[in-house]
Amino acid sequence: MPSAKNVQTPPPGQEMTVRAAGGVVGRTRRSGLVEVAVIHRRASGDWTLPKGKLNAGETPEQAALREVQEETGLRCELLRALGCTDYLDSRGRRKVSCYWLMRRLAGRFQPSEEVDELRWLAFGRAVALLASERDRAVLRRAEVLGMVTGVWLSELQVRRPA
Repeated sequence: MPSAKNVQTPPPGQEMTVRAAGGVVGRTRRSGLVEVAVIHRRASGDWTLPKGKLNAGETPEQAALREVQEETGLRCELLRALGCTDYLDSRGRRKVSCYWLMRRLAGRFQPSEEVDELRWLAFGRAVALLASERDRAVLRRAEVLGMVTGVWLSELQVRRPA
């Protein structure tokens, strides 16, 4: 699996790789249940993780934070890299999308032309709702990484003063 750092621009004359970035935004409820944000894209009518194309001169990390905020209204912080997916998009172009595990800092969802709904769901329900197997694999990786590294526990401790 490629990482965000090794996705390179091809030499002139070769097909350009579409580069995208996004995130798995998690929150921990007072009960300890971890939920993640999934979005519904109005045009395609599917459920997905927030992500989008990099702007010129933008790092994948910057793009992930920007795209998540644009699509969800949530300002987040990066917690851990989740790796990248590499596939052919609907136009037959190579697309590499890199993801990060994120924590919500502030903001509220507002429907837009692109995204008309956001749901906070437990991992199992989110995995079942997502349209793409690539997104489901990213979400499963986020769940395991969050548990193994203690991100979900630390999120709960951030919310509950000692």
